[in-house]
Amino acid sequence: MKAAVFYRYGSPDVISIAEVETPIPKEGEVLIQVKAASLNAYDWHLVEADPFMTRFLGGLFKPKNNILGADVAGIVATLGNGVTDVKIGDEVYCCLEGHAKGGLAAGGCAEFVCAKATSIAPKVSSQSFEEAAGMPMAATTAMQAIRNYAKVTKGQKVLINGASGGVGTFAVQIAKADGGEVTAVCSTGAVEVIRSLGADLIIDYEKENVADTGKQYDVIIDVAATLSVKNYRKLLKPNGICVVIGFSTMGHLISYQLARKKDGKRIVLCAAKNKENVPLLDLNKLVEAGKLRTVIDSRFSLGDTDKALRHLETGHPKGKIIIQVT
Repeated sequence: MKAAVFYRYGSPDVISIAEVETPIPKEGEVLIQVKAASLNAYDWHLVEADPFMTRFLGGLFKPKNNILGADVAGIVATLGNGVTDVKIGDEVYCCLEGHAKGGLAAGGCAEFVCAKATSIAPKVSSQSFEEAAGMPMAATTAMQAIRNYAKVTKGQKVLINGASGGVGTFAVQIAKADGGEVTAVCSTGAVEVIRSLGADLIIDYEKENVADTGKQYDVIIDVAATLSVKNYRKLLKPNGICVVIGFSTMGHLISYQLARKKDGKRIVLCAAKNKENVPLLDLNKLVEAGKLRTVIDSRFSLGDTDKALRHLETGHPKGKIIIQVT
C-alpha cells in the first residue's frame, strides 16, 4: 500500500510517499481502508520533534512510527479475532491515539490502517468521509476542554482565542450548543467563517487586542495559547477558568504550569484523551442534531502530504486540512 512516511525528524521535506506492507489486524482490531485523513498541529510537532521532549515519546534519535496521520475515516475491510460489534463494509472514523508504538497517534496517511474496534465510531450518514476525518482529535479536544475542564453552562460568557483553527471552529460550535455566549477571537480573513458557526461576538485580533477590551468572561478557551497569565487573570471574572490547549513557546508552557489559583481564577492545561469511541459518539449526537459541522480549509492528495503539513504550520488555515487518500 502507499503511505506518507518520514524516517527522520525535520521539516515537511522529510515526508515522502512509499510502498509499505499493508498491516494485518491483531485481536480486537479492524483494518480500515482509508478514504480520508486529516492533519493536526500534533502532526507537525511529531515530524519536527518540536518541542524536543516529543522525542522521549516518539523516538529519541529517529521516529518509531514512520507513517504520518492521527485521524482517519474509511470503510472496515477486515476484522481481527474477537471483533463482534463491527462488520466489514461499515463506514467509520477514529483517532489512532494509543495504537502505535510509544502510544503516539500515527498511521492514518495511508491506504490502510489498523485500529482498535473499541476506538472507532460509525460515520454519520449525512457526513462525507472528509468531514468525518476532520473531527476526531480536534473536535474531541474542543469538547473535553469545554465539558470536562471548563464545564460550560447555559448563559456563561465564553471567550475562544484562536477560533479559526481546527480545534477553535469546533470549540465555537460546542460552546454554543452547551448554551454559552461565545466571543471568538480570529483574524480578519476568518470573520465570516466564524460568524457562520454562530459566534455571538467576534474580535478581530488584527484590529483590536482582546486583552484591552475591558470585558471579562466566565470561561476562556485558549487554542492559540498566545496570551500571558497576566492577561488571563485580567480577562477572567472572579472564579472564572481558563483552559489552555497546547502552547506557543516553552516559556508559555512553564508559566501556565506555575500559575496558581488567585481570586478564584484558575488556569489549567487541557490534556484530551482520544483512546475510546465514547467522545466520538457524543460528537455524532451533535452532528445529527445539526449543531456541529467540520469546516474544511483545504484538501490535498496523499502525494502532497508534505505540502499539506507545510500549509498547516505556516498558512493559518481556517478549519481542517484534509488528505484525500482513496
